[in-house]
Amino acid sequence: MSLLNVTIDSGFLIGLEKNKREAHALLLAARARGLQLTVPVAVLAEWWRGSARHKEILRAFKVEPMSERLAKAAGEAMAVVVGATVVDAIVMASAATRGDAVYTSDTGDLASLHRHFRGVRAIYGV
Repeated sequence: MSLLNVTIDSGFLIGLEKNKREAHALLLAARARGLQLTVPVAVLAEWWRGSARHKEILRAFKVEPMSERLAKAAGEAMAVVVGATVVDAIVMASAATRGDAVYTSDTGDLASLHRHFRGVRAIYGV
Protein backbone atom coordinates (compact mmCIF):
# COMPACT_ATOMS: atom_id res chain seq x y z
CA MET A 1 0.00 0.00 0.00
CA SER A 2 1.34 3.43 -0.88
CA LEU A 3 1.85 6.13 1.71
CA LEU A 4 -0.97 8.59 2.23
CA ASN A 5 -0.49 12.27 1.73
CA VAL A 6 -2.46 14.48 4.06
CA THR A 7 -5.00 17.31 3.79
CA ILE A 8 -5.35 19.47 6.90
CA ASP A 9 -8.41 21.22 8.34
CA SER A 10 -8.52 24.28 10.60
CA GLY A 11 -9.14 22.20 13.73
CA PHE A 12 -5.84 20.44 13.17
CA LEU A 13 -4.07 23.79 12.76
CA ILE A 14 -5.70 25.00 15.97
CA GLY A 15 -4.47 21.82 17.65
CA LEU A 16 -0.91 22.67 16.59
CA GLU A 17 -1.38 26.25 17.72
CA LYS A 18 -2.57 25.06 21.15
CA ASN A 19 0.28 22.52 21.35
CA LYS A 20 -2.01 19.49 21.46
CA ARG A 21 0.16 16.41 21.78
CA GLU A 22 -1.88 14.39 19.25
CA ALA A 23 -1.58 17.10 16.59
CA HIS A 24 2.17 17.38 17.00
CA ALA A 25 2.59 13.59 16.96
CA LEU A 26 0.66 13.30 13.67
CA LEU A 27 2.64 16.17 12.15
CA LEU A 28 5.98 14.64 13.16
CA ALA A 29 4.98 11.22 11.85
CA ALA A 30 3.89 12.68 8.50
CA ARG A 31 7.11 14.68 8.17
CA ALA A 32 9.23 11.63 9.06
CA ARG A 33 7.56 9.73 6.22
CA GLY A 34 8.08 12.60 3.78
CA LEU A 35 4.37 13.09 3.19
CA GLN A 36 2.95 16.12 1.41
CA LEU A 37 0.84 18.17 3.86
CA THR A 38 -1.79 20.31 2.13
CA VAL A 39 -3.96 23.11 3.51
CA PRO A 40 -6.82 24.24 1.25
CA VAL A 41 -6.89 28.02 0.98
CA ALA A 42 -10.38 28.15 2.56
CA VAL A 43 -8.95 26.49 5.68
CA LEU A 44 -6.19 29.08 5.73
CA ALA A 45 -8.78 31.87 5.63
CA GLU A 46 -10.75 30.29 8.47
CA TRP A 47 -7.68 29.85 10.72
CA TRP A 48 -5.21 32.62 9.80
CA ARG A 49 -4.79 35.58 12.15
CA GLY A 50 -1.31 36.68 11.06
CA SER A 51 0.54 36.02 14.30
CA ALA A 52 4.15 34.88 14.42
CA ARG A 53 2.89 31.49 15.67
CA HIS A 54 0.57 31.17 12.66
CA LYS A 55 3.44 31.99 10.30
CA GLU A 56 5.64 29.37 11.98
CA ILE A 57 2.99 26.64 11.77
CA LEU A 58 2.08 27.41 8.15
CA ARG A 59 5.65 26.74 6.97
CA ALA A 60 5.01 23.01 7.37
CA PHE A 61 2.27 22.97 4.75
CA LYS A 62 1.59 23.51 1.07
CA VAL A 63 -1.36 25.86 0.52
CA GLU A 64 -3.74 24.67 -2.18
CA PRO A 65 -5.45 27.48 -4.12
CA MET A 66 -9.18 27.36 -4.76
CA SER A 67 -10.07 26.16 -8.22
CA GLU A 68 -13.39 26.10 -9.98
CA ARG A 69 -13.29 22.30 -9.98
CA LEU A 70 -12.71 22.17 -6.21
CA ALA A 71 -15.47 24.71 -5.54
CA LYS A 72 -17.97 22.76 -7.66
CA ALA A 73 -17.10 19.45 -5.97
CA ALA A 74 -17.60 21.04 -2.54
CA GLY A 75 -20.88 22.63 -3.61
CA GLU A 76 -22.20 19.34 -4.97
CA ALA A 77 -21.37 17.66 -1.64
CA MET A 78 -23.21 20.37 0.28
CA ALA A 79 -26.27 19.70 -1.87
CA VAL A 80 -26.47 16.08 -0.67
CA VAL A 81 -24.87 16.06 2.81
CA VAL A 82 -27.19 17.71 5.32
CA GLY A 83 -25.39 20.18 7.60
CA ALA A 84 -22.10 20.20 5.70
CA THR A 85 -20.16 23.45 5.94
CA VAL A 86 -18.38 24.94 2.98
CA VAL A 87 -14.91 24.65 4.54
CA ASP A 88 -15.44 21.01 5.55
CA ALA A 89 -16.72 20.21 2.05
CA ILE A 90 -13.65 21.90 0.54
CA VAL A 91 -11.32 19.91 2.82
CA MET A 92 -12.90 16.64 1.76
CA ALA A 93 -13.05 17.58 -1.94
CA SER A 94 -9.40 18.61 -1.79
CA ALA A 95 -8.34 15.35 -0.12
CA ALA A 96 -10.43 13.25 -2.50
CA THR A 97 -8.71 14.71 -5.58
CA ARG A 98 -5.38 13.26 -4.37
CA GLY A 99 -6.61 10.24 -2.38
CA ASP A 100 -5.26 11.89 0.78
CA ALA A 101 -5.91 11.16 4.41
CA VAL A 102 -7.37 14.04 6.44
CA TYR A 103 -6.13 15.36 9.80
CA THR A 104 -8.94 17.03 11.73
CA SER A 105 -10.44 17.74 15.12
CA ASP A 106 -13.91 17.34 13.60
CA THR A 107 -14.16 13.66 12.68
CA GLY A 108 -17.96 13.58 12.97
CA ASP A 109 -18.75 16.19 10.33
CA LEU A 110 -16.03 14.98 7.99
CA ALA A 111 -17.19 11.37 8.37
CA SER A 112 -20.63 12.38 7.08
CA LEU A 113 -18.94 13.92 4.03
CA HIS A 114 -16.79 10.81 3.58
CA ARG A 115 -19.83 8.95 2.25
CA HIS A 116 -19.82 11.45 -0.63
CA PHE A 117 -16.03 11.66 -1.05
CA ARG A 118 -15.03 8.01 -1.20
CA GLY A 119 -11.59 8.95 -2.55
CA VAL A 120 -10.50 10.16 0.90
CA ARG A 121 -8.33 7.37 2.27
CA ALA A 122 -8.77 7.96 6.02
CA ILE A 123 -9.76 10.56 8.60
CA TYR A 124 -7.54 10.99 11.67
CA GLY A 125 -8.73 12.97 14.68
CA VAL A 126 -6.76 15.01 17.20
